[in-house]
Amino acid sequence: MQKLTCTLLVDDDATTNFLNRKLLEKLAVTDTLLVAQNGQQALDLLAVHCQGASPTCPALILLDVNMPVLDGFGFLEAYHELPLLAQPESIIIVMLTTSLHPHDVRRAQELHATGFLDKPLTRDKIDGILRQHFHRQLPAAPGGG
Repeated sequence: MQKLTCTLLVDDDATTNFLNRKLLEKLAVTDTLLVAQNGQQALDLLAVHCQGASPTCPALILLDVNMPVLDGFGFLEAYHELPLLAQPESIIIVMLTTSLHPHDVRRAQELHATGFLDKPLTRDKIDGILRQHFHRQLPAAPGGG
């Protein structure tokens, strides 16, 4: 499978970031993996990594909903307020949450999140994101599962 050039994990929980990082590394999904602990750090990383045709501009952002400083919805609002040149339209933004409350799902859609998934991130969820948004798929899991 051709790897994504860069993926950005945005979650305030260090354990979640660690587990998601390990899963993405094990599955060899991305060349570069960036981590932010809140939406503001994520915006700061985009400002640095998305200048011109940079290979470290994320193709995929996995975005937590509830975080201090700037939550996932605040990130989406700020992201869409960026000047068009600073707003790479090809970034797939998938919100990850522990709750699939209809209000949150509706708000994510209104803010143009590409997807909305419940935690935890799993191999199957990553494969679904790759298939739906990148026309790629993970190799078959060892043991055929």
